[in-house]
Amino acid sequence: MTSDATSASVGASTGAAAGPVKDGPAAARGPRGGRGATAYPRYVAGKVAGAAVSLLAVLVTSFFLFRLIPGDPVKFMTGGRQVSAEQLAVYREQFGLDLPLWQQFTDYCGKALTGDLGTSYQFNAPVVDKITEALPNTLLLTGTAFVLYTVLGIVLGTRSAWRNGGFGDRFHTGLALTLYSLPSFWLGLLLIVTLSVGIGPLPGLFPTGGMESGGGEEGFAYAVDVAHHLVLPVVTLVAVEYGQTLLVTRSALLDEMGSDYLTTARAKGLRDDLVRRRHAVPNALLPTVTLIFINLGRTVAGVILVETVFSWPGLGGLFYQALSVPDLPLVQGLFFVFAAAVIVMNTLADLIYPLFDPRVGR
Repeated sequence: MTSDATSASVGASTGAAAGPVKDGPAAARGPRGGRGATAYPRYVAGKVAGAAVSLLAVLVTSFFLFRLIPGDPVKFMTGGRQVSAEQLAVYREQFGLDLPLWQQFTDYCGKALTGDLGTSYQFNAPVVDKITEALPNTLLLTGTAFVLYTVLGIVLGTRSAWRNGGFGDRFHTGLALTLYSLPSFWLGLLLIVTLSVGIGPLPGLFPTGGMESGGGEEGFAYAVDVAHHLVLPVVTLVAVEYGQTLLVTRSALLDEMGSDYLTTARAKGLRDDLVRRRHAVPNALLPTVTLIFINLGRTVAGVILVETVFSWPGLGGLFYQALSVPDLPLVQGLFFVFAAAVIVMNTLADLIYPLFDPRVGR
């Protein structure tokens, strides 16, 4: 009896005469696809709910954590001048610091849920405005570095895995481990000493810090000036961060290289480069995709130490400046934005995982 006849007989005997009988692979996928159609929305709902709980936890943590920092923001706002107790009380009342802690917390949460992160003590401006002002500078720095170290890490990690044990693999892996272990601020200071200040006959080639020279350049000249200031902090970030992507990509690809489907592809006469690009690399990208999205979330947070070392006017430098006061509303707002960016990007990585491996969403 043919498979078609068998499928029809089974369908009739089970009372499946209400519709056309499916056979072959479609019949095997049908029930699973139906379950997947209901499982994936539950998967998405679970991930979104988890992200919402995480954001709420960050909101609570950001309020209580920074109140452990020593220092009186009211005294900072007076600039070290001799101020009477009555004047200090006025300042505390103006910024709501005279209220009980539980009331400060409820006010903070209520405003944060409406998008109001408070008013900065030292700038006397809305925290949201200060974040919006510094965000493009951070995205320019960390976004440029993110693209470079992601591409560099994936390319070198793929080549190292495919030529496992060779000189190139040993060299790139050793260099990546060495640079990844270096503190970013130490490497940044070293680059400033060697390439900005200069050593011996070697002159300084790049600015020591800042984002622009302040000479009033416009148009293309301004873009060149900003790019000139961008070189050293970007090189610092790429040198420290590309190793992580390289090592994750290399490890994932090494796990795939012993798979039977790659042996079958080679047996069919496909070139090694084609086997790597079309078969091995796409299946090894799942861990790398997660890492990319986490790093993408970190581009919003910036790199506090690097921005501070190079005096880059971004969110990282703003956070360090607010932390030294302490400017509680600004510190809380920045901390929440940093954590929220990572949580959102990590959730997006979870949601697109089923596109690479359909088993994840079931």
